[in-house]
Amino acid sequence: MSTHRVPRMRAACWLGLLLALWTGLAFAQTAPADPAAPPPLAAAAPAAPDAAANSAASVSSDPAPRIGVATMQPGEVFFERFGHDAIVVLDPRTGQATSYNFGFFDPSEPGFVGRFAAGDMRYYLVALPLQEDLEQYREAGRGVDIQWLDLAPAQARALQQALAWRARPENARYRYDYYTANCATMVRDALDRAMGGALHAQLSGRSRGNTYRSESVRLASPAPWMWLGFDLGLGPYADKPLSRWEEAFVPMRLAESLSEVRNSEGRPLVQARQQLLPQRLPPEPPEQLRHWWPWLLVGLVAAAGVLALGRRPRWLAALALPFWLLCALGGAVLLYLWGFSEHRAAWGNRNLLLLDPLCLPLLLGGMAVLRGCRPGRWFDVLLWLVVALAGAALLIHWLSMLQPQFNLQWIALLLPVHASLAWALTRPRPQP
Repeated sequence: MSTHRVPRMRAACWLGLLLALWTGLAFAQTAPADPAAPPPLAAAAPAAPDAAANSAASVSSDPAPRIGVATMQPGEVFFERFGHDAIVVLDPRTGQATSYNFGFFDPSEPGFVGRFAAGDMRYYLVALPLQEDLEQYREAGRGVDIQWLDLAPAQARALQQALAWRARPENARYRYDYYTANCATMVRDALDRAMGGALHAQLSGRSRGNTYRSESVRLASPAPWMWLGFDLGLGPYADKPLSRWEEAFVPMRLAESLSEVRNSEGRPLVQARQQLLPQRLPPEPPEQLRHWWPWLLVGLVAAAGVLALGRRPRWLAALALPFWLLCALGGAVLLYLWGFSEHRAAWGNRNLLLLDPLCLPLLLGGMAVLRGCRPGRWFDVLLWLVVALAGAALLIHWLSMLQPQFNLQWIALLLPVHASLAWALTRPRPQP
């Protein structure tokens, strides 16, 4: 791949791709090691004494590059909600700043759409002039800050060489994962290799209790369809507490952590912070405690409305049909993500018990009620089976101490609706 720009979504884009949760696309499986991984930074082939001496003298006479991490603030378009970042290498001899950007992909590749749906995406590292990389953020009003790092000269040179090697067309491709191999984690990992594992050592044992779900919902909150899709589409995998190392999948979290890390000499890793572009858009959403009881109130009000329409079965069927259709379609998407794709973050999703594919045959019975007919006994059995499965979601939530899923709000909302529909549509009706 050349250095020409291809159509891209920043690694923050995995937010926007949340639409995947409604269209059959969602989260990819944890990326395996890239077969084209760069050589170890500290390893070098043995050289003849004279050649090694000449090489060492040449390296020591060249000034070390200046290394920075540029963090781009969230934008207003759905695929910009999570922000972005890149490694900046400033050549002190020429003054040229190169942005190493892991957020490129090529939708013209054969089979791109199919691989995307199956959770097998490929992204690229591209090296380009920093000012060229900043242009789109300037136009969108998104702020960009850079943290200049205090790395040892040998570490800075090793990182520069590793990035240049990785940006070659034959090495630039990597398997993308929304949580474990995106723009921020690739930047994090490159820095950690250059620092000999010191970054991982300082961040892996600490946690603020954030989860993939809490961070995804928080950053997607300005777009209701987006955070609702994340919340419905993520399974138990997304609810484990993250270490500071793991939560660095969010570029802004990585920037926060870098400001607390020490370099190999015990000094703060971040030497200076510089604003490249001002933020003219609203800041990223703050953390908020989420409550389930408002969802229960809405569910109970909806259930009361259903029961009030119990004596008007046709009206009730007219309202139930779109509800069952949405449940069936949502359940089909969740079933596909779990059973037929590599979207690991959606596996084992217990919301499948609430968005039940069994609601699909209920449409036949609902249409019969709409015509004034009485469906067969199968309809009653199926209605109560849907209720039983939704109730099982509540039971599993209470019992799942080792692998919890934060879906109590969806249980509180949907279980009363399923139960009230079953009660209203199966109770004996007065004879005319």
